[in-house]
Amino acid sequence: MSDVLSQSEIDNLLSDMSSGTVDVDEILSTKTLKGEIANYDFRRPNRISKNQVRTLQNIHESFAEVFGYYLVSKLQTVVSISVTSVDQLFYSEFILSVANPSCLYVFDIEGTDGSGILEISPQLALTLMERMLGGSADAQEKSRTITPIEQAVIRGIIEHAFADLRNAWKSISDLNFKFSRLEMEADFVQVAPASEIVVVISFDVNIGTQSFLMNLCFPTFALEEILAQLNRQQITTSAVKVSESKMRENMKMISRHIDTTFLPVYAELGKAKLTVRELLELKKGDVIKLDKRINQEIEVIIGKKRKLAGRPGTVDGKKALRIVRPLTDDDLIEQDLTYKEPEES
Repeated sequence: MSDVLSQSEIDNLLSDMSSGTVDVDEILSTKTLKGEIANYDFRRPNRISKNQVRTLQNIHESFAEVFGYYLVSKLQTVVSISVTSVDQLFYSEFILSVANPSCLYVFDIEGTDGSGILEISPQLALTLMERMLGGSADAQEKSRTITPIEQAVIRGIIEHAFADLRNAWKSISDLNFKFSRLEMEADFVQVAPASEIVVVISFDVNIGTQSFLMNLCFPTFALEEILAQLNRQQITTSAVKVSESKMRENMKMISRHIDTTFLPVYAELGKAKLTVRELLELKKGDVIKLDKRINQEIEVIIGKKRKLAGRPGTVDGKKALRIVRPLTDDDLIEQDLTYKEPEES
């Protein structure tokens, strides 16, 4: 049978269907098995193809890597950022998923008619602020709205994130992401109609032992012309070059910070155990016997870690220490066992 049916063929087919000679359900089930019929949700069209989604993931993996290096040098702690998903959602669904309160940094996508959103949780914002001000941020604070002073402290990090994002997108288009404003409640942010499809890139941000969520939201209408020109191979190659260049730059920055970092260094002459009575009875001229002999090596502590072995002495009439060797694991284990060994009764 040809692809276009004649009128007589249509009449015969309708007649057979009416008489029951042709089973419509059987025909449909056969076509379904052959894969000729596929479900399509008209309420949720896929505006971006799978190849374009993979390219977006590559771009933002490059951004996550470079921005992570920056946070390492800025916060002086271990930071890793990874892309967890690239999703297409209705804008209304994205807004409903945003916690309240939150930190929604709205930015203009220059060169297009759209704006985007960088969402970070208040816990992440407070952790960034605590680290930048010299704290440890080991315990997460309860979610709360960040104050204007805290907003000013974090603003520099956010603007640097947009600069890194711009560099990651350079391989596709010369887009500029310019910070516009900060909103605490999602209801006051309207960058797209509720029924518009948006691309949401989710990141997992690990700072020390803590983990946080960060999201980037782009309206698809702002990126349609750019995404149509994507070449995944070119993007991957260029992103790698940008990432390597930024990595070398951040390594130099970390090296400069390490060069000017101060650490306490001291030598431990030995240990002694005294009862409270012996401690109270000490007077000027008494001698405390240590557990080290005069010909034994003493430990050098850097920061709070035992690192080196040395011997005490003098140089030009001043007390000094000569480094003999680095401590090995066997030295540390043996010393710990000796120190913790219970006394014989």
